[in-house]
Amino acid sequence: MARHKSEIVIVGAGVAGLVAAHECLERGKSVTVIDRHSAEDVGGLARTAFGGMALVGTPLQRRMGIKDNPALALSDWLSFAEFGSADHWPRQWAEAYVEQSAERVFDWLRDKGMRFLPAVNWVERGNFLPGNSVPRYHILWGTGLGLVERFAALLEAHRNSDKLRFVFGCRVEELVADDGRIAGCRGVIEATGEDYEFVGDQTMVATGGINGNLKKVRDNWYWGDAPTDILNGSHPYCDGAMHDVVEGTGGVVTHLENMWNYAAGIPHPFPRFENHGLSLIPCKSALWLDHSGRRIGPEPLVTGFDTHDMCGRLSSMEKPWSWQILNWRIAAREFAISGSEHNPHIRDGRTFSFLKETLFGNHRLVRQMQEESDHFIVADTLPELVAEMNALNGDDLVQLDHVTAAVQGFDDNVRRGPAQWNDDQIRRIVHARAWRSDRIRTCKPRPLLEHGPLIAIKLRLITRKSLGGIQTDLASRALDRSGQPLKGLYAIGEAAGFGGGGASGKRSLEGTFLSGCILTARAAVDSLD
Repeated sequence: MARHKSEIVIVGAGVAGLVAAHECLERGKSVTVIDRHSAEDVGGLARTAFGGMALVGTPLQRRMGIKDNPALALSDWLSFAEFGSADHWPRQWAEAYVEQSAERVFDWLRDKGMRFLPAVNWVERGNFLPGNSVPRYHILWGTGLGLVERFAALLEAHRNSDKLRFVFGCRVEELVADDGRIAGCRGVIEATGEDYEFVGDQTMVATGGINGNLKKVRDNWYWGDAPTDILNGSHPYCDGAMHDVVEGTGGVVTHLENMWNYAAGIPHPFPRFENHGLSLIPCKSALWLDHSGRRIGPEPLVTGFDTHDMCGRLSSMEKPWSWQILNWRIAAREFAISGSEHNPHIRDGRTFSFLKETLFGNHRLVRQMQEESDHFIVADTLPELVAEMNALNGDDLVQLDHVTAAVQGFDDNVRRGPAQWNDDQIRRIVHARAWRSDRIRTCKPRPLLEHGPLIAIKLRLITRKSLGGIQTDLASRALDRSGQPLKGLYAIGEAAGFGGGGASGKRSLEGTFLSGCILTARAAVDSLD
């Protein structure tokens, strides 16, 4: 068995692993980073992430007149999290997050040369439970891919880069114990079958969550029986294997039932693995219909308020898919796809092009989806639209009279004018448009049928992030069943449920993931001093 020794062994080269490696080099420590991906895919899921971060009390918030502070943010966090009495470490991490995110994420990234868009968005406002009381969603110029590339460049140019070694294409299968402590890990180079042992003084697990493993997702589904059809918005390598390894070594894994899935997925037009999906940012002004064409209600589904509740409602429906009905005007203003792949202007820092699409509509993306996705249907009339919806399904489940009733009922309400609007979706649209960052991306209510062509999008639930994971203390040390640290073992990022085995509880305030990776990684390395 080939053997390699360094002071620090990091399993996983996502954002948490890269940040931890950087901070270790800053302290002059030798580091080995092991990842199952190839070198071209360093950064893991962050490469495809949109790059949004929930941050508290930043200069950008103050510039926009947003009065935020850690106490308010913690109140919102606890409302959404619904922690239980045993959730000591998740709550500790929630408190640490709201206290530290401005200095240890926002300021720190700017010191590293990263920039944020000059606007703060307002997401997860809450339905029946208070969510974000104020806007907190900061978006990185360059998206998640820019974050990965920046840290890859920092590592390459670091004065201690000779102390860093990457091993790609390696599947870690077990942890190595020596004299009562974790002293590294063993893995297999998948291309050759060669066994390898990595020995270190400290080992950090940074392998992500379980949401790329649809069997584990279904086994841990929160809302009863899981839908028969779920798309994979994570990656098959995020399979929870290291959770099992840590648990088998005496560690504790908690709250895998808490996940951050999304309600609006479509199959990726160019899939890279089985069930590969794209996560859409559903339009607030679109009508959300069930499999037969009835408007979902009585409380209409509107994005931006409570993703957890939305996923739960769709999970309990008769069929594992739903529809959104909108028109080209709405799509050009509101339609978006989460991630770096379909946001090239933000990803590549094209300020003028980004502003142009924001002001005049993203017709480019709408046309792209019309050409590439059979789940994105465009037609001139409702009968034509319904016919194509049923053709896609290969059945006659969508009823024209149901769709007509939903659309005409909504249009009639809009035509009555603002003084007589009596529809909760319209009320939420008006509320969203009151915040200037959302006004430019949310249409003023107008009748759907007066602004063709019409669009129907067939949607499924899509996985993304695990909110639970390996239980850790505030130093990111993995804990055993008695609550004591497992000597030599740390867990960071999504593998640790972004801190404590589930810092977000049942719901995220959205944008707590990349920033949670940074905070947990930095905490782990700080504790080495």
